[in-house]
Amino acid sequence: LLVLPLFLNSQTAKAVTTQTTPNLYFGVDVAFESVAVTEQLIDNVSSYTNFFIIGCTGNYNLTRLTIISQYVYNKGLTFIVYSDDPRYPSSQWLQEAKTNWGSSFLGIYYLDEEGGKQLDQAKYPIVTNATDYSNAAESYVNILNRVLRNGTFSIAQRFAYPTEYQLFTSDYGLYWYDYEAGYNTVFTEFGVNSGNENYSRQLSIALCRGAATAFNQSWGVMITWAYNQPPYMENGSELYNDMMLAYENGAKYIIVFDSNANYTQNVLQQGQLDSMKQFWQYVQANPRTIIPVSDRTAYVLPEDYGYGFRGPDDKIWGLWNTDSLTID
Repeated sequence: LLVLPLFLNSQTAKAVTTQTTPNLYFGVDVAFESVAVTEQLIDNVSSYTNFFIIGCTGNYNLTRLTIISQYVYNKGLTFIVYSDDPRYPSSQWLQEAKTNWGSSFLGIYYLDEEGGKQLDQAKYPIVTNATDYSNAAESYVNILNRVLRNGTFSIAQRFAYPTEYQLFTSDYGLYWYDYEAGYNTVFTEFGVNSGNENYSRQLSIALCRGAATAFNQSWGVMITWAYNQPPYMENGSELYNDMMLAYENGAKYIIVFDSNANYTQNVLQQGQLDSMKQFWQYVQANPRTIIPVSDRTAYVLPEDYGYGFRGPDDKIWGLWNTDSLTID
């Protein structure tokens, strides 16, 4: 059975032990290309973040990647690299990254929203037809695993061995199957990218956290656009509340997305940056408590029941309409 731990936020949960320091990676995901603007942003946030995602919009520029990686490293931040092409970064670049930046280079953010695309049957979904739920689950996991770890054209073909580097992604559904396919960390998304701006953040957290717990992996939150047009991101107060919700519920990674629709410039304004700084100060003064899994409530789904959970009319695997179990 698919077990998804759903526990209340930490204001009502029982605390048993206290961490001396927060186990948290907090930072920004930059998707625009400008090296100069990216370096300026790193200068602005490096004193109140410890993590950075170097994005890419199809311009697979290893020189740019190396420059920004070194800049991030010099600021004392950890980082990962986005790719949607198995040839990027190259094997040589990866080996040099390990040599030059060691444990500061955490891995590769490879592909994006595969579960969500499956649910919405959008942008080349992994499974377009299946005989039943189990067939859909098996196909999704096997195909995605070949793309990630074990296929001839997988990103892992650039690795010395299939699990040499950690693999990350963001998604808004089917988290369990993302982990089963080979991801080490999934960021659940807050924002319009969830397919529904009214999508429950607490439910989104619970689904992702539960899957991560079952697979003994990490999870996090990616705070994306609140709007599909300027100003794109929610205001500073709303952003602070989202970061706090993620923190109180145990997210190991909390990331704020930064790019416009054309991936040409940043969108974060001073109000949002101030909220990020305020959040970082809170984190330093308020270490999290550890809630044992045994104290959580679990919601159990039937095996291979790939439901989207975005409302009563959401799809199962993107292929079937709701059934009697969904209504219940």
